[in-house]
Amino acid sequence: MKTVTEFPRKVVEFPDMGIVMPDGCRLSARVWMPEDAGDDPVPAILEHLPYRKRDGTVFRDQLTHPYFAGHGYASIRVDMRGNGDSEGLMDDEYSEQELQDACDVIAWVAAQPWCNGKVGMMGISWGGFNCLQVAAMQPPALKAVISLCSTVDRYADDIHYKGGCLLIENFGWASTMLSYSSRPPDPLIAGDNRWRDLWLTRLENQPFLAPLWLKHQHRDAYWKRGSICEDYSAIHAAVLSIGGWHDGYRNTISHLASNIEAPVKGIVGPWIHKYPHYAAPQPAIGFLQEALRWWDRWLKGLDTGLDADPAYRAYVMDSVRPARWHPERPGRWIAEQNWPSPDIKAHTIELIAEGDRPVIIASPQSCGLAGGEYFPFTFGPELPGDQRPDDALSVCFDQPPLSEAIDIVGAPEVLVWVSSDRPQANIAVRLCDVHPDGASELISYGLLNLTHRNSHEFPEPLVPGEPATARVVLDQCAYRVPAGHRLRIAMSNAYWPMIWPSPEPVRLELKAATLTLPLRPLAQGDEITFAAPEGATPWATETVRPANSERHIDRDEKTGMVTLSITDDFGEVRDLQHGLANGSVARETWSIHPDDPLSASGKTHWTQTLSRNGWSVRTETSAAMRSDAQSFTVSARIEAYEGGKLVFERNFEEKIPRALL
Repeated sequence: MKTVTEFPRKVVEFPDMGIVMPDGCRLSARVWMPEDAGDDPVPAILEHLPYRKRDGTVFRDQLTHPYFAGHGYASIRVDMRGNGDSEGLMDDEYSEQELQDACDVIAWVAAQPWCNGKVGMMGISWGGFNCLQVAAMQPPALKAVISLCSTVDRYADDIHYKGGCLLIENFGWASTMLSYSSRPPDPLIAGDNRWRDLWLTRLENQPFLAPLWLKHQHRDAYWKRGSICEDYSAIHAAVLSIGGWHDGYRNTISHLASNIEAPVKGIVGPWIHKYPHYAAPQPAIGFLQEALRWWDRWLKGLDTGLDADPAYRAYVMDSVRPARWHPERPGRWIAEQNWPSPDIKAHTIELIAEGDRPVIIASPQSCGLAGGEYFPFTFGPELPGDQRPDDALSVCFDQPPLSEAIDIVGAPEVLVWVSSDRPQANIAVRLCDVHPDGASELISYGLLNLTHRNSHEFPEPLVPGEPATARVVLDQCAYRVPAGHRLRIAMSNAYWPMIWPSPEPVRLELKAATLTLPLRPLAQGDEITFAAPEGATPWATETVRPANSERHIDRDEKTGMVTLSITDDFGEVRDLQHGLANGSVARETWSIHPDDPLSASGKTHWTQTLSRNGWSVRTETSAAMRSDAQSFTVSARIEAYEGGKLVFERNFEEKIPRALL
């Protein structure tokens, strides 16, 4: 990445600008703006997050916000209430309070003498979600958003449920937020006499969100609120949607480009859950230049050529050898002027010939260990590996070797006619690229809780032995399968540890299945290009402890238990400007017996540390999840230490009934 140090306008920074909400709660903002903004007011760009601007997102903030400020914007990074250096309490993700706070921040910013009254909002993941939801609330000053790695449907396409199946990430993310939000404000910001009181109040009111999310197992009003797919027409601000094929949120770009009535463009690269100017796998792109084109068009009214851009730009990845990490993905950029594209045609393949005997699907509960993380994050061994271990535990439909290469661009679908011997059953469908030597690379996958075959809001139990029709929609993809390779559709009724297993072992009888592939005429090379990545001066730190990620699968030959153990040590660094050192370690274990779905269990343990000049705090958070046939049980614990002394402890435990899950 090229570091830019000279900008058209000189930048000044305010590390703690207070923004007081109507109820008196003070939010802390880090603000960069042109030095002369008071004399020559500028548009503003807001990022509103719970992830701590002082020590959490500072790496990416330092690359991004000064860059925008140097090009004539007030770039504002706000800690949400209850997090980082802001006052107040947080009780859930995307709460009405959070979204109203963002609207109030926008109104406050627009009224400042250094702002010209026009505001944009941006963010990745949480910030990508809330900027879309805020846009749907139509605050008057909000003219444009850039939403990365986000969703339009909080139930069907977030970390909670997928195809009506319970994602393990539902519990994993609740554990992560328990840890993230357990940390205190920085005493240098909050004050030596206030930080501790704010911290203890925060800890006493800290929610463990897994039970709340588990109480909403169907697509009810809880999930509909904040799901912009309920009314796409509510979005009036211009939307730039960006995502990555190695991220969990790869469907949103197509959904937005297909449905938003306001100006909208989409970009999908080969990336994990990161901003694309420093993301991997390579190639990264000049995201900041692309963002400036967006802001200049919608916040300054400049002609940046944006209106002529294609509606949908995507990176078609070449076939590669399966690996848990790819530093780069060869391929090419394609451009579709309209989306959905009239040039992409549906190609159908009957997987079971008429007159063939039904196929039995009865996978071991440990099928799925080659699937990787729901949203890879650490630049480590989190991607799907060689699919052959899971293929061996699935029913596979292999197609003949391709006589010529094909480009799959869009969302594959599989229509199944299937019966179950139990009233609830899951099905996982994977589309794989099988190399001539047998190596199997995951292209895309889809999940469906078969009781949700007709509705996520009103699921219906299966009638054992009675055939039912269901459509499994796989994730959006853009992938070139070379000549000589085979396509494989692999089906299983377990996918651990991506989803929680059914309460009973299940036997599915597949009577018919049809694959529909979205095929695009073969791209001959890059149809569009992007500038090389740029960024402002990087964050200045010293490494106290280097980062490291490990992942192990253990099979106990005596008990039969299979355990996945993950340790992500994010290391420890010290900020060379204000001296705060921060470190964190995440540990997860996921265990199951291949024959017993009720043996499934998950455990997490997070450690967070902060220190400066003899002052130190540490939080230890742990959580566990298990189930029986009737209910889920989730528990958690927080311990907080000041200078090595335990100053707070709290336990959580709750049992939640299962509802066709």
